[in-house]
Amino acid sequence: MEPLAGYDRFDVRAAHRGVLVAASIWYPASDRIYAAPVGGNAVFESTMALVGAAAAPGSHPLVLLSHGSGGNMDGLGWLSSQLALRGALVVAVNHPGTTSGDSSPRRTTRLDERAKDLSAALDTILADPSFGPLIDGKRITALGFSLGGTTVLDLAGGRFEREKYRDYCKTFADQGDCVFFRKGGVDLDRLPEGMEADVRDPRISSIVAVEPGMTDALSDDSIGAMTLPVQLIGLGSPDAWRGVDVSASGSDLAARLPDATYEMIRPAVHFTFLGLCKPEAARLLAEEQDDPVCTDPEGSDRAAIHTRVIERISRFLGLAAVPGETSAAHQ
Repeated sequence: MEPLAGYDRFDVRAAHRGVLVAASIWYPASDRIYAAPVGGNAVFESTMALVGAAAAPGSHPLVLLSHGSGGNMDGLGWLSSQLALRGALVVAVNHPGTTSGDSSPRRTTRLDERAKDLSAALDTILADPSFGPLIDGKRITALGFSLGGTTVLDLAGGRFEREKYRDYCKTFADQGDCVFFRKGGVDLDRLPEGMEADVRDPRISSIVAVEPGMTDALSDDSIGAMTLPVQLIGLGSPDAWRGVDVSASGSDLAARLPDATYEMIRPAVHFTFLGLCKPEAARLLAEEQDDPVCTDPEGSDRAAIHTRVIERISRFLGLAAVPGETSAAHQ
């Protein structure tokens, strides 16, 4: 029988938000309960989970997961479930203002709010009577994709300078993030002060940033001060998007961080990190003139790329392998 992770949802009360922040947790389950699909929609396949199952006892590493712009907490279930099967607790939130169905260019510039969402989620889960006692407080990792990568770097002490970001968009005006802000009428000369706020959370012990955005705006001082281990992952075929390129051809963040490991995974594109797509999804997206989130480069296998990502992150986190498991659990 296919192993499945446990899954549940909870709400986060965050002082900086006027609404509750929706959150979820994936975890190793101690027993089977009914299985249900999580995170599927007209475009993406769901991930099966044991909803509400009892959690496996012991001390587990915790991963705080931040989705990308327009994403959601369940959209990366392919990753969360596999990390949970390897022994981690994975907590994710829907970031208000930058999540599915609620994605605003103006609110996206409030980088500090996203980082505070994760800190508030951490407060909540540590205080939870069921899950709090299971958390190894010395192994708390923040993991993010795209704008989520920006968020976890912010949480690690990175400081994003408004003037540097404005100048980046003047130079690379055709990049997706800059186009998004321009279409939303964002004045890059008047970015919110909170973009530069210090939101570092000292409870975080390591970072995984997959295709992080806005890294050209990071201050040199804050990069040098980020001494915790950082795993950077890029997806590029044949070339990475400039806006999320942390190699020498981009912001060169990978070489500038004191303790960073960088891996480029090919053949893939930025959107390959998203979930497996349903058979008719690419056609549906084309008809709606939406982003080609289901179109991978020639020769690429999204499920195989996901497996490589899972293995890379699991090694970085020191997680155990799943006996007999060779690929992510999709259905």
